Amino acid sequence: MPRQSETSVPRTAGHASPYDVARWCAANGWPVHPLAAGRKTPAANCASCRESTHRPYECPCHSAGKWCHGFHAATTNPQLLDAWWGSNPSLGVGVSCGPARLVVLDIDAHSAAVPDRNRLLPGIPIHDSVNLDGLASGFDTLALLAALRGKESPADDDSTLRVRTPSGGLHVWYQLPSGSPHCKSSVGSSPKVALAWQVDIRASGGYIVTPATRTAAGLYRALGTTRIPAPLPNWLATELHRTGHRVNNVPALSPRPPASRATPAGQRGHGLLEPLLAQVEACAAASEGTAFTEKLNRAAYTAGGLVAAGHLDHGQAHDLLTAVADAARPHRRRHSSAVISSALSAGASRPLHLKGRP
Repeated sequence: MPRQSETSVPRTAGHASPYDVARWCAANGWPVHPLAAGRKTPAANCASCRESTHRPYECPCHSAGKWCHGFHAATTNPQLLDAWWGSNPSLGVGVSCGPARLVVLDIDAHSAAVPDRNRLLPGIPIHDSVNLDGLASGFDTLALLAALRGKESPADDDSTLRVRTPSGGLHVWYQLPSGSPHCKSSVGSSPKVALAWQVDIRASGGYIVTPATRTAAGLYRALGTTRIPAPLPNWLATELHRTGHRVNNVPALSPRPPASRATPAGQRGHGLLEPLLAQVEACAAASEGTAFTEKLNRAAYTAGGLVAAGHLDHGQAHDLLTAVADAARPHRRRHSSAVISSALSAGASRPLHLKGRP
């Protein structure tokens, strides 16, 4: 993507509206979708989609110009941007990272128990002679990885767009070079695919919150003066390949297939999952004593089995689980993400075949 003039982009989050940022993103070729007002999660589906679960790319709402199914509805169509943010100026903005060819390092600074040193940088043993006193967040693990490679930490890379999050974290945006393989998303606590502890990757299969989006916790603010993502550094591309993030190329903007009815087996798969999702969502009634983690784990494990058997697609399952988990425990997103990722992976090892599948 050609680098644009700095005068063509919003200078500060405080002086740009979400609509301004949505138009700027679309002008860069980055598909956008609305986030719920005051939240960092996608705006809710329409009533019809909430009542009838179906695959995002089979949704007739997309052709009707609705924003159902989060980042699956992302678009660069200026008429839809006018309709969505013109009528709902308080909506936040999310960018679908895969079609935008973006890789964003989501550096967390959550208060959490520091894991064993050999889980801080998956695949890299850290010798006992390395002093880890004071290590407490993703800023520290990313700095450690960069130091081991003789590089500057991306958190300090002022040549690219960096966005401060309301929780004190940081989003570091990079652009994949044309023709290079895509990357997939991950959470920093994943035992299978992770770059570093408390460093999530937002890429294909995920979205990123833009500057000027305001949540109950505060405003997402761009740092410094750079507003364009720099090309992904070669050393980071190598690390993402080493940690299993690289995937085959996918079309930048795939046309959505026409809507179709779910297969009987797919309907039965949803029927099996829905009661488990309802149990997770019901945990919102109390802040503790509801066995939330156990119920979320059971739902995600079942979803993994349905995905492996072809009754659901992985992205859809992940979206459903994340939505109900966020509704029940909005302040435990990191914990929920780790449970969902682990249980989906475990369930996928045991496909759940339903009788009567055509």
